[in-house]
Amino acid sequence: MNAHTSHHHRQQQASRYLTVALVLTLAFAAIEAVAGWWSGSLALLGDAGHMVTDAFALGLAAVALWIARRSPSRRHSYGMGRAEVVAALVNGLFMLIVVIGIVVEAIERLRAPQPVIGGAVMIVATIGMAINIIVALLLSRGEQTLNIRGALLHVIGDLLGSMAALVAGAVIYFTRWTPIDPILSIFICLLILFASVRLMRDALHVIMEGVPAHLDLHDVGQTMVSDDASVQSVHDLHIWSLSSGVVALSAHVVIDEMSHWDDILRGLRQLLHERFGIDHVTLQPETTTHVLQHWPSGTGPSS
Repeated sequence: MNAHTSHHHRQQQASRYLTVALVLTLAFAAIEAVAGWWSGSLALLGDAGHMVTDAFALGLAAVALWIARRSPSRRHSYGMGRAEVVAALVNGLFMLIVVIGIVVEAIERLRAPQPVIGGAVMIVATIGMAINIIVALLLSRGEQTLNIRGALLHVIGDLLGSMAALVAGAVIYFTRWTPIDPILSIFICLLILFASVRLMRDALHVIMEGVPAHLDLHDVGQTMVSDDASVQSVHDLHIWSLSSGVVALSAHVVIDEMSHWDDILRGLRQLLHERFGIDHVTLQPETTTHVLQHWPSGTGPSS
């Protein structure tokens, strides 16, 4: 199985997991929303709101995954793989909106506490935790692309929300201290905020064609030069992500003899695949004489 076929298989597997997760999330969101309204629990209502946004996030991730599987075309020669990255960015932004809404409501609840039925909150929150754990395990089994990370962020946020609701329900049931409900909601929102910002940062890094975090541009260039004595230097080296898990590299390679290029190219492709996991490689050969003719005196190609 080659890299492209393997990636396509992982995408199909992830699509199935997303579909199952979407159905489970939508079903429980309706139950939790009704229970939250009846019991007067902000933690449950907030968690139900999270699950609705989860359903949106999972649906968006599934659509993005379907778009990303489309073949390259004349208008999109690299394909539509970055649809997953865009979906991750949108999911991160959407999660920020949810967090802000819950925090605002929690502050209002702290100012004007409302009665909460602690027992009902505990029961529904326990079921919610079970659903969220199942969904999180499903998504964790797939390839951890930015798209899946975005969907998983919503699910983990809901799992934490259910845990907060369970604790809040228990405290209210035994002590009648209702401020615990909004306090825990704010605490969970802070945790989700950190994860959301990190996800959006990673998505923007891909969109801005930054070097993948696990790779060092200088290290890759030095390895290409040191691995083969026929390679004099490397310049105009660029490494970027076409989409999550699909890394591309382009560079100009300075060599002694153009007649050796086929062997050098084969060796560099194998090196980049085995050492750095880079399979989408475009290399342009140049002879030392050609480079010296085109670079000003006293300068040379950067390695």
